Amino acid sequence: MLARLMHDHKHITILLNVLTDKHTKLAAGEAINYNVVRDIVEYMQSYAEHSHHPLEEVISEFYWSKLGREHINQQLTTEHERLGEASSSLMATLNLILSDIVVSKEQLISDLTSYVCMQKTHMQFEETIVFPKWREVITDSDWLQVRDMCKVRLVDDPLFNESDSALFEELREYLDCAE
Repeated sequence: MLARLMHDHKHITILLNVLTDKHTKLAAGEAINYNVVRDIVEYMQSYAEHSHHPLEEVISEFYWSKLGREHINQQLTTEHERLGEASSSLMATLNLILSDIVVSKEQLISDLTSYVCMQKTHMQFEETIVFPKWREVITDSDWLQVRDMCKVRLVDDPLFNESDSALFEELREYLDCAE
């Protein structure tokens, strides 16, 4: 499970780097492909927020119950909620732009900056604080139990997999060309 979460973080980092590049171009007055930005945010909403983060919540609750306490990692939960709100706000702005409704470039630049920063800070918190704590306490047999608890939320990554799914096809092609 932990390896899967770290693998997800690697993929999310790739997408955050694309968003950073788009932000830089936008700030420099260059044209960007808004569809790619929208697809990244949509991926984050459909996969990270509806599979990745809920898995982390289940594992966190397991961890705290193993220590004999209620789920007290409020920072993890709060950050997941804030990331969901930030992606919704960014998606709303992108949908306005893609519907040819005038939105200030500064607003989009600000939203992108905030979103990327928030995502990177969150992953750093998990990788340096949360995941090591889980690694110390949760045993191999516990991980099997956690995996069973997470089965409902375990979905295949709709972007970084070997399937022939047309979902995120434009973004997949963009990433393939960018390498």
